[in-house]
Amino acid sequence: MAKVTCSDETVLSNMPIIEGRDFMNTPPLKTVRFGGNVVATLAKFKQGDTSDYELLKHQLADPDIKDAQIINWLQEFRNCVTQLSKDHEQLIYVALRLPWLGRSPAVVEEYLSFLSNLVSAQTVYLRACLKMVVSNFKPSEFLSVYLPRSFDQCHQALQLIGRYVPSTSCFLMPILIDNFPFVQKSSRTLECYVHNLLRVAVYIPSLRRDVLELIISRMLKLDVSAPRGEIEEVEENTVQQELKGEQEEEGLFDMDEDVCSVKSSPAGTNVMVHPVAERLDTLMVVLLAFIKDMCHVNGCLDVERTKDLYKDLVCVFDKLILPTHASCHVQYALFYLCSFRLALAEAFLEHLWRLLQSQSHPAVLRQSAAGYMGSFLARANFLPVATVRACLDLLVPWLHLYIDSQDSGSRAYCDITLHGPFYNACQAVFYTLIFRHRSILEGNMKKGLAYLQSLNLERIVMCQLNPLKVCLPAVTNMFAAITRKYQLVFCYTIIERNNRHVLPVVRSSVGGDCVSTNTNPLDSFFPFDPYVLKRSSKLIEPLYQVWEEPADTEVDTVTTKRCSDADEDDFLRGETPETKGVMGMTPGSYESHLHSPSSVGSPPISFLQRPYHH
Repeated sequence: MAKVTCSDETVLSNMPIIEGRDFMNTPPLKTVRFGGNVVATLAKFKQGDTSDYELLKHQLADPDIKDAQIINWLQEFRNCVTQLSKDHEQLIYVALRLPWLGRSPAVVEEYLSFLSNLVSAQTVYLRACLKMVVSNFKPSEFLSVYLPRSFDQCHQALQLIGRYVPSTSCFLMPILIDNFPFVQKSSRTLECYVHNLLRVAVYIPSLRRDVLELIISRMLKLDVSAPRGEIEEVEENTVQQELKGEQEEEGLFDMDEDVCSVKSSPAGTNVMVHPVAERLDTLMVVLLAFIKDMCHVNGCLDVERTKDLYKDLVCVFDKLILPTHASCHVQYALFYLCSFRLALAEAFLEHLWRLLQSQSHPAVLRQSAAGYMGSFLARANFLPVATVRACLDLLVPWLHLYIDSQDSGSRAYCDITLHGPFYNACQAVFYTLIFRHRSILEGNMKKGLAYLQSLNLERIVMCQLNPLKVCLPAVTNMFAAITRKYQLVFCYTIIERNNRHVLPVVRSSVGGDCVSTNTNPLDSFFPFDPYVLKRSSKLIEPLYQVWEEPADTEVDTVTTKRCSDADEDDFLRGETPETKGVMGMTPGSYESHLHSPSSVGSPPISFLQRPYHH
C-alpha cells in the first residue's frame, strides 16, 4: 500500500470548522501527497521499482495541484538535482510543465530557483528549460488575466538561465524560430509573441539582428499577401455596406457570418477589416514602438544606440526587404527610423546609391535600390531640399556617364534586359522631380531654374536608350507636363513617337487575338507609396509627403481624369498593376557609416519595462 505523507502546512487533526463553507463543493484544505520523497523515489527507480516514480509523475501533472504542493516538490528536486541525470528526462519534463506562472510569489521564486539549479548542475536540460519559457510567450486562456505578470516572469526566468549558462543565446535562437506562431494565427497571438521576442533582443543584444530578421521575415509574408489595392477595396466595400445597412429597416437580422464580421469591425474604428492587414498593422505598431524606445532615453535620442539599431535594420533590409518585390508596409520601419536624424536618412540614401552603382550585385537588386531611392526622396518630408539636390547630383551625372558609355556602342537601343538599372535610375530622377521641383524652385526661382537646367534632362530624355518608353505612363506624363511648364525639355514628341511604336504585347491567356499592352515593362513599384494600415499610420503620416497635383500644370487628359478625384492621394493610382509579392533572399550586406557626434546613454530599458497592453 502506498505511503501517505503531508506537507509541513498540513494539519491532520483538530481542523477548525469554517462557517459558511460548502463542504461538498469546495476542495479540501489539506495538501495530501502519496508515495515517498523524491530522493527515496529515485533510489527505488534505480533498483527497478518504478511504482512510486510513476505516481510522482502523475501527481506533478495534476491540474489541481496546490501552491504548497508545488513548493514542496520543487524543494525536494533542488536537494537532489545532481541525481537528475538524463535517465530522468521524462520526470524533469513533467516538472518543467508545473503551472508556475500566475501563481503566488513563493511558487515563482521556488520555480526560478529550481531552474537555476537544474541548468547549472545538468546542462543537458538547457534546451528543455528554454523551450518551456518560450512556449509561454504566447497567450493562453488560463493566463489571459495575468499576461503582463506572466510575461515578466518568463523573461525573469530567461535572464536567470542566461546568467548561469553563458552559451544560452546559441541555443535560444532556433527555439524562438521553431515556436514562432503561424502567420494565420490571431493578431493577439502574433502580437504577444513578437513583443516578447523584442524584449529578448533588449537584454540579449547579441540576438537582436537575428530576432529582427525573424520578425521581419514573417511580417513580409503577411505584407506580400495583402496588396495595397486589395486592402483599400475591402475597407471601401465595408464603408459602403455600412452606409447601405444604415438605410435599411431596423430590426432585420443578417445571419451571414462574413457580414457579421464586417459589422463587428466598423470602418470608423482603427480595426482593419482585411484580416491579414489587421495582423500586419498590429505587428507594425509593436515594431515601431520598439524602434522608438530603443533609440530614445528619457525622451532624448541616443545617437550610439540609434546607429547600432540602424546597422541591424539595414542588414535585414539588404537580406530580406530589398529582394522582396511589392511589399507595401514593412519597409516603413526603416523609413520611420531614418526620420529620427538627418544623418540616418543620408546614410540610407548613400547605401542605396552604392547598391545601385555596384556591378557585383544582380541587376534586379540594383533596380530595386533605384526604386527605393526615388521613392524615399519623393515621400520623406523630413528630407531638406539640400539632401534632395545632393542625391540628384549623384544620380544625374551617373546617367550621363552611362549614356556616354552606350551611345556609340552596339547596345545603344531600348532594351530593359541590357539597361534595367539605367531605366530605373531615370524613373527615380523623374519621380523625385515630380514631387520635389516646387521645393527646388521655392525661395529663388531664378537659381532653382538654373539648377534644373544644369541637369541637362533633355539629353537623358532624347538619348537612344529612350527611357520615356519604359517608364510608367503616369510618371512620364507628369514629368513631361512639369518640364514643359518650366521649358526644361519637351517630351511630347518622343511620347507620341513611342505611342506609335507599340510596346511588346502579351497575348490573352484565354487565347484568341485579344492582346494587352504592357504599361509597366520595368515591373516598377514604389516602396513608399501611401501607407494604408490604420493604427500604425499615426506614426507615419506626420513624416509623409502626400501627392499634391500642380493646379496649373497641363497634363494628358487621361492623367487629368485620373487625378481629378479629391480623395486620390497618389497620381500613380491605377497605373501600377497589382503584382503578387515575391520574397527573395540574397547574401551579403553593406553597413553604411554614420557621421554624427557620439553620445553615451544608459542601457536600453524602456521597451523591457513597457507593460504589455491589449
